[in-house]
Amino acid sequence: MVIKPKVRGFVCVTSHPAGCAAHVAEQIAHVRACGPIKDGPRKVLVLGASTGYGLASRITAAFGSGAATVGVFFERPSEEGRPATPGWYNTIAFTQAARAAGLYARNFNGDAFSAALKQEVVAAIRADLGQVDLVVYSLASPRRTHPATGVVHKSVLKPVGTSYTNKTVDTDKGLVSDITIGPATDAEIADTTATMGGEDWELWMDALEAAGVLAPGATAVAYSYIGPEVTWPIYKNGTIGLAKNDLERAASRIDARLKAHGYGRAFISVNKALVTQASSAIPVVPLYISILYKIMKARGTHEGCIGQMQRLFATQMFNGNPLTFDDAGRVRVDDWEMRAEVQAEVAQIWPQVTTENLAALTDIAGYRAEFLKLFGFGLAGINYDAEAEPHIAMP
Repeated sequence: MVIKPKVRGFVCVTSHPAGCAAHVAEQIAHVRACGPIKDGPRKVLVLGASTGYGLASRITAAFGSGAATVGVFFERPSEEGRPATPGWYNTIAFTQAARAAGLYARNFNGDAFSAALKQEVVAAIRADLGQVDLVVYSLASPRRTHPATGVVHKSVLKPVGTSYTNKTVDTDKGLVSDITIGPATDAEIADTTATMGGEDWELWMDALEAAGVLAPGATAVAYSYIGPEVTWPIYKNGTIGLAKNDLERAASRIDARLKAHGYGRAFISVNKALVTQASSAIPVVPLYISILYKIMKARGTHEGCIGQMQRLFATQMFNGNPLTFDDAGRVRVDDWEMRAEVQAEVAQIWPQVTTENLAALTDIAGYRAEFLKLFGFGLAGINYDAEAEPHIAMP
């Protein structure tokens, strides 16, 4: 079938297998060009391994440090007349490249929140690798079925306490408008924390520790975002921000337990604002990212997911470097984004942006290009008018 992008709202409902493979190849090439990461991880579990920061972490570990990797994700295979999700094709491309390089790569497609999948993954680690020395937690899901209660929790993107009004952009149509979002209820706050907070990370670490498959000195890292004040009502101080606070709570507990039992460390890495499937769904944020991209590209400091993860691994976690924490005990690789001069430019541009000057004042074109790349479109060397085979089995 000939596969073209079909965008509906903040998601593209099609994906291109050859394009996704080319996108993965680009990321692998970046890591290889940066050179090997000394004393990097050797056996890695990535939870949320098929897209975004999770995929970039897996690529960095494998092709920067020669690590064996286990990837956990939830993706849909192709159906009659319908391509698979991009994470399906991403994982196939990664697995093929890793195995061609002589690297172990095993995949688990299922509900990462379930106790059953946790035990299946633990058993595979014990049988194949013995132990893991790095656990990356990068799950992002709109819903979670609680493994103990069976209750289905659904996350919402809302402010807390009062309504919030600000600019946003329809990235597909290029329309800038004001949006007002009503405050979350107490139940919505609790559900969002249950879905996006730290409990599941704790359950994974408990399962790994109980099974004895954490290596001495093992590291556990989860990813978060803070951003500038213009996004705080909908992010940092909103429902998702409260969930991220719970993720930080979990990091402290996991870190203490690891140290008490002779393992290693657990921490939160605060990463840069980037075009991902998750960030595209947050009102206000796509407009901020479009402004940020223009500024950081002009300054030569722009990074994508793979640049961020390669820098985290090479300058913070490994290569003989100590972790550098902020006052709240978080590692910051959003440091280039949050430089005062960059944020001053954002603050200057923000009130000026309209539908008419969107293209001139922001990098909306770059945003759209990055968004489509998530789904395998716009990659050099791919003939998008040619027939593509969507039905590819997971290795």
